[in-house]
Amino acid sequence: MIRTIAVVGAGYMGGGIAQSLAAVGYDVVIADVSADASRAAHERLVAEADRFEASGMFPEGSAAQVRANLRAADSIEEAVAGVDFVEEAVFELVDVKHDTLRRISAAARPDAIIGSNTSTIPVHVLAEAVTDPSRFLTVHWSNPAPFIPGVELVAGVDTDHAHIPVVKEMLARAGRQSALVADRPGFVLNRLQYVLLKEAMSIVEEGVATTEDVDTIVRSTFGFRLPFFGPFAIADMAGLEIYVEGFGTMQREYGDRMAAPTMLKEVVSAGKHGLKNGAGITGEFGPEKTEAVVAYRAEAYSRMAQLLRELGPSPIEGPTAVENTPTPEGTAPVEGS
Repeated sequence: MIRTIAVVGAGYMGGGIAQSLAAVGYDVVIADVSADASRAAHERLVAEADRFEASGMFPEGSAAQVRANLRAADSIEEAVAGVDFVEEAVFELVDVKHDTLRRISAAARPDAIIGSNTSTIPVHVLAEAVTDPSRFLTVHWSNPAPFIPGVELVAGVDTDHAHIPVVKEMLARAGRQSALVADRPGFVLNRLQYVLLKEAMSIVEEGVATTEDVDTIVRSTFGFRLPFFGPFAIADMAGLEIYVEGFGTMQREYGDRMAAPTMLKEVVSAGKHGLKNGAGITGEFGPEKTEAVVAYRAEAYSRMAQLLRELGPSPIEGPTAVENTPTPEGTAPVEGS
C-alpha cells in the first residue's frame, strides 16, 4: 500500500500531481532543481489550492489537506528517502530523466515503486537508469494534472505487475481513472493526439480549412462527444458499415493510409454494424441497453451544451456556436460519424 509519496520535478505537471495527491490525504514531498525552487513551488501550490477551493474547482477542505500534507525537500535525495512511491516529472529529455532516475534509485528504499510521468519515451529506454527495473513503470498524468481524470500506466518488460494494482489504488483514491497500455513510443494518448494534430496540419497546409475552422470542427463535432464516449463506442453508434464506406471514399483520394482497418472490416463482415443491429466492437446491444445508451447520450450532450453556454467562449478559441445547439431528442441510435 502507498502512504508516502515523493514527486521529483515540481513544475506545472509535477506540482499538479503532488497537489492532487496531497489533497486526498497522501503525505507528499516535492523536490526540484534546488531547495529554493522547491520552496517556491510549495508556496505556489498551496496558494493555488486556496484559489481552486474558493472558486469551487476543488472540494471543500482540499486546500487544508494540501497545506497539511505537502512539504518541500532541499534535495531529491532527501525527498525520496523512505517513501513508498516516487513520481519523476522532470523535463522530457532522456538524458535529464536518466540522471534524475539514477539519483532516485540510489536514494530511495529498495522496495519503493518508481514511476515516470514521461509522455512519449518508452519504459525500456528509461528503465536502464533504474536500479531494479522491476519496480519501475510509467505513470503518465495529463495536463493540467489537478483536473484531468485519466492516467496512462505503461509496464515495461521487467516491470513487476504486482505493483500495478497498488498504483491503481493510489490513483483511484485521487479520483483518477487509469488504463494499462503496452510499452510503445507515444503509448496511446499521444499516439492518437499526435496523429490528430498531424492530420489537422495537413488539412491546413492543403488549404482545405483554416486553423480556426479546424479547431471549431474538432471541438464542436466529434470532440464534443469524446468526454462521454471513446472512438470505438462512437463508431458503434454511427454504424460500422458506414465507416467502411467512408474509408473507401478517402482511400480513393488519399491512398492506403486511409484504407479501412482490418479490424473494422472483419467486424462488419461478421454482420456486426453496431448499435443499429445489436452487436458491434464494444459488445452486444439488446433493446434495453440501446435505449439506455440513447438516453444517456442525449442527456450528456445536452448538459455539455449547457455547460459551454454557461462558460462562454474560451479566450483562445473565440465565439462558439453552442448557443445555437438544440437539445438532442435522442430518439435514434444512429450517431453519424
